[in-house]
Amino acid sequence: MNRNKSYPIVLSIAGSDSSGGAGIQADLKTFSALGVYGATAITAITAQNTLGVVSQMALPPQMVREQIIAVMDDLHPSVVKIGMLSNAEIVNAVAEVLSEYKPKIVLDPVIVSTSGHRLLSVEAQEVIKEKLLPISELVTPNIPEMETLANMPLSSFEEKEKAANYLLSLGTKAVLLKGGHEDGEVKTDILFFRAHEVCSQLIAHSSQLVSESISTKNVHGTGCTLSSAIAAFLALDYSLEDAVKEAKRYITEAIRAGADVKIGHGFGPVNHFFNPKPLFKNE
Repeated sequence: MNRNKSYPIVLSIAGSDSSGGAGIQADLKTFSALGVYGATAITAITAQNTLGVVSQMALPPQMVREQIIAVMDDLHPSVVKIGMLSNAEIVNAVAEVLSEYKPKIVLDPVIVSTSGHRLLSVEAQEVIKEKLLPISELVTPNIPEMETLANMPLSSFEEKEKAANYLLSLGTKAVLLKGGHEDGEVKTDILFFRAHEVCSQLIAHSSQLVSESISTKNVHGTGCTLSSAIAAFLALDYSLEDAVKEAKRYITEAIRAGADVKIGHGFGPVNHFFNPKPLFKNE
């Protein structure tokens, strides 16, 4: 038997969602649907459903650290997706460990849940900017998260560009600003790349990814799903820009496929398995 084959592997470092629509659960569904093998390091446990987050409990930072080390030392994932980190101590632990292994990192800065429950401390926000942004391949904030991280409103493209330049100046290679919170018949995500510097000022290159708005309440876990899909495509050796484009297509179709299904009484999940792929095998 040939044992020289392997699966593309992605590690998700995130919180658990008891309703199965977001967090670790959404990440594993996404990885599986796209044909990559998913491993996890759980940072927090939440009691939540489609109506919102009831409570949360962060795990001890040492336990988070040991989960990551156990996976990295044995499975050697090439890409890591980071979601809910809860507090500054966990952020420090994650940054310290990943700095040693140096995988590609997709950082989804989960700050507040859809229902308005705060999932990240203010202190942890600053540690993320100081220690995780510099080692990340991509950060994927939505509009409220970007406003929080950059400490400025985003009512115009110029303000969005300024905020993106700020995050790029902190070290991340790219910023995907998600436009799902904006009104209108289309949703526009903007991908900002570090381009070059002029007179010591960073200049960003940007491209827009546009999709039609889909009328549905089933949008729970869309941010987790999108960032996990990007990580999966990176593990499949797509370029960053192509990974973002393919992930955008995937989440749009997942929302569309689950738009008419009722799960729970609030914001339901997307349909992760509208077109599942078999696990990809590397030779």
